[in-house]
Amino acid sequence: YFNVISCCLLFWCTNLLTIMRLGQEFPNFEKDSSEGQLKFHDFIGDQWCVLASHPADFTPVCTTELGHMAKIVDEFTKRNTKVIALSCDSAESHKEWIPDVQKIAGLEGKFPYPIIDDSNREMATSLDMLDPDEKDSKGAPMTCRAIFIIGPDKKLKAQILYPASTGRNFDEIIRCLDSLQMTVKNKVATPVNWNKGSECMVLPSIKQEDVEGLFPKGHRIADVPSGKGYMRFTPDPAN
Repeated sequence: YFNVISCCLLFWCTNLLTIMRLGQEFPNFEKDSSEGQLKFHDFIGDQWCVLASHPADFTPVCTTELGHMAKIVDEFTKRNTKVIALSCDSAESHKEWIPDVQKIAGLEGKFPYPIIDDSNREMATSLDMLDPDEKDSKGAPMTCRAIFIIGPDKKLKAQILYPASTGRNFDEIIRCLDSLQMTVKNKVATPVNWNKGSECMVLPSIKQEDVEGLFPKGHRIADVPSGKGYMRFTPDPAN
């Protein structure tokens, strides 16, 4: 009897939560949105995608975030990236909320991206985005501010989680996107506080005798007390 209950609980938990890991294919969900029904993988197409989750409509921090993301949508477009938001309210509520978002952001015209209807909290629950320390007016856990960066192959490339009380830094999200798009094509990594155009680091897996051929812009090796030549820098190969 105990084993039966244990198996049932394991089955329930496995099907309730989709613990996303880097490199895993993102769920191809089908949901209503402020722009109508959408299927996620069809929405992405052959582009990159940034999905931003939000606790609720008509909330102050979310309003500033959605407005800022709308203001800088061209920055994502020129990086071949689509943006989409998610909030735990209905599509109709999203449509009513959008004019407030535009007013605060100083925007007019058509809103540049859809907001997913997660009023049943299906995605917030299945993707484990609920923050137990932040409660809404009904005492229920609020959805955290999650950022998912998904590649054209529909796989998760990066994930950043913020509590509901902390607004996101979109400069960091774009910086992360730049790094992902550059390192997927070049045998480099990006060091601390890297920004597009700054020096990158040669991957430790690259043999020194291969560096000159792989990095025609040159490279430098920083001196360190250990004498090990692992601190190898090269100009941004995408710049």
